[in-house]
Amino acid sequence: MDEDGAGRGLDPDGTIAREGSLDRVAPVFAPVVAAAREQVTAAYGDALHGAYLYGSIPRGTARPGRSDLDLMLVFHEAPTDADRAAARRIERDLDTASEQIDGAGILLDDAAAVLADPNDSGFFVACLCTPLPGADLADGLPAYRPTSLPARETNGDLHLFPERWRAAADRGDDLRAVVRRAARKTVRSAFCPVMPRWGGWTSDLVRSAEVVARYHPEWAADLRRTAAAATDPVPDRELLGMITDEPAPRVAEEYRRAHGVKAPR
Repeated sequence: MDEDGAGRGLDPDGTIAREGSLDRVAPVFAPVVAAAREQVTAAYGDALHGAYLYGSIPRGTARPGRSDLDLMLVFHEAPTDADRAAARRIERDLDTASEQIDGAGILLDDAAAVLADPNDSGFFVACLCTPLPGADLADGLPAYRPTSLPARETNGDLHLFPERWRAAADRGDDLRAVVRRAARKTVRSAFCPVMPRWGGWTSDLVRSAEVVARYHPEWAADLRRTAAAATDPVPDRELLGMITDEPAPRVAEEYRRAHGVKAPR
């Protein structure tokens, strides 16, 4: 495993590098990104402060037919119910029209809220999001280092989620999507408590599991299985039960011990 700064997701000054770029979007996904940009602009117009890609597509690690398209939309004012309904329509349209992706997800926020929460939403935008042409909130945010503060604020709420995932499966939500959400959140949350000790950042879930295994070898098997479920989810209730009953509670307790829990929002 590469241990220099670049290999740990850092710029030369030791701050966390922005992990994506439009230059890394593979040609197969370029039409989907263009369609997303067009639909978002048409739906929201001047109400939109900025739009961002995040996830595997701007990192250049997406797999055709397996990866989803992730967007973050930031508005000048707080998004409305109508804005959220439009986002759900765009998600469905992109998923239906684009065989390259396995689903689309859109997050909504407003510029003031992002700037007021620099160690959670701000960290997300500045380090994990790739701006589409237009305004970029990262210009008004600090540089970040792999410390305990962003670790706590980004994923320190894991303890709230296992019951939500079980409830989603019980009410008949798409089980494959529930497994993917649970697996992603659990692996990312497992990585954050060891992030300051490792001294770097990665959003790659398989690599995250391997980094965690250095410090918690007793978690290695479950986390590797969970990371596999995050990248290739299956509608398996037993697998969901393994995630919610085994690694998730242990990781949540380690979070509480190492960094404290995230303050309610």
